[in-house]
Amino acid sequence: HHYTQHRTKTKRFIITTTSKQHQTENPHRPSSTLIATMMSSRHPLFILVWITTCLLSKTTTANTSDVEGKDEEEPHPDPNEEDYSGMIYVGRMDDDGRRAGFHVDNGVKYIFGTGFDETHKEIEEKDLHHERYGPHSGHDVPDRAHGKTREQVLHEKRRGELDLSKGPKPFGWFEEHPLDGGCVPPKVVRVDPFFIDEAPVTNKEYGKFVRATYYETEAEKFGWSFVLSSFLPNADELESAEVDPEAEDWVAVTEAYWRNPEGPGTSYKYRESHPVTHVSHRDAAEYCKWTGKRLPGEREWEAAARAGQYGPANRTLYVWGEDPTIEASKEHANLWGEGDFPWENRGEDGWRATSPVKSFKPNAYGLYDMTGNVWEWVRGGKHKNRIVRGGSYVDSYDGSFNHAATLGARATLHGTTTTGNVGFRCVKSPQKRVEYHYVYEGEEEGGAQLVMEDADGKKYSQQQKSGRGDFDDDDDDD
Repeated sequence: HHYTQHRTKTKRFIITTTSKQHQTENPHRPSSTLIATMMSSRHPLFILVWITTCLLSKTTTANTSDVEGKDEEEPHPDPNEEDYSGMIYVGRMDDDGRRAGFHVDNGVKYIFGTGFDETHKEIEEKDLHHERYGPHSGHDVPDRAHGKTREQVLHEKRRGELDLSKGPKPFGWFEEHPLDGGCVPPKVVRVDPFFIDEAPVTNKEYGKFVRATYYETEAEKFGWSFVLSSFLPNADELESAEVDPEAEDWVAVTEAYWRNPEGPGTSYKYRESHPVTHVSHRDAAEYCKWTGKRLPGEREWEAAARAGQYGPANRTLYVWGEDPTIEASKEHANLWGEGDFPWENRGEDGWRATSPVKSFKPNAYGLYDMTGNVWEWVRGGKHKNRIVRGGSYVDSYDGSFNHAATLGARATLHGTTTTGNVGFRCVKSPQKRVEYHYVYEGEEEGGAQLVMEDADGKKYSQQQKSGRGDFDDDDDDD
């Protein structure tokens, strides 16, 4: 009995010929006399089987070499050769100032959360080092107690005693600081490299999207949107207007949307370079999708906002430093200022509402309006509690009213909320190769798995058929 075997990384193909000794053992197989007759007479059926076998063998061998050679022939694209107009790269840099490739851990590790909680100073600098990466780097415990291993801290968190006085916390619980809404306590997190828009999306840019797609925002569908009470063209409307029960200074104005920011009779025409407002979470996501981008993750957004101020030694409270005064903030962020909210805005920074993007100094990465001007939608949260980051022109620098406009400023809104102080910007993931993970047929029951990675870094796996039912390989035949 003779076997000709072609092993691949996905299936095993076995082509079998029989001899006389198996004629009695397996009556279902053709006899050698029949095979010889077909060969000598060049029977059409034999020729067809022979051609099919040869083609299958060559195709299998070619596919095997292609899959096996993926890792060697197609390395990850070099991030240094990838750039997008109007976007800034956020990721790990090497000693020469070049972007680190995907052959190393090229993500960003930093302290995420509010700046008002001083516990971030207890985090050790070594917890931010990039040597700490591997198969469990995405689930690291960087805020572990000093002198304890990762396993010890995890054991204490899982087996430790619960403080029942505070009550159980639901899944996804987020502890917010009362001044800026940032995460409490601060913790070390890691994000993959990404590109981010250098400024929020403007009215002009959003107008191109609407004209190209005939998109209708949710404010247009609902027929109203929230406008700050002091911005109403007609003050008499306040007597009969409906207000937000959680923010009484915001009035529901009929026919207010991104083209008419304060309602009928107002226009965006002289504000084309201002951030687009009155857009919901879905409106923002649809624009990003149209441009081939996406909304940033919350941790991505804060990594870009902190712009290298990632460790306990150089972490600052504000984008401009630690000075909590209007004199220090007015060159870096569009905030309300010293006047009484919502009726008195003295315009110390030059603006009483939204300002054109890039009107203030950028951060260390070259990103504009990461603090103030408008809140920005990010991915995450639930539909009733979508996340916005960065603060807006109605916020203060110290939290004396509304939110403190720190680098950790955070709030949640219903996903359909549209208002005059919420906009967005987009991000894009660097290009990566498609990775093929494969196993030999005999190593895992059920065949191989094909694992693919998309542009956002998300991996998909698909179980492949092993081929055992088509090409049997019984040891009893040997």
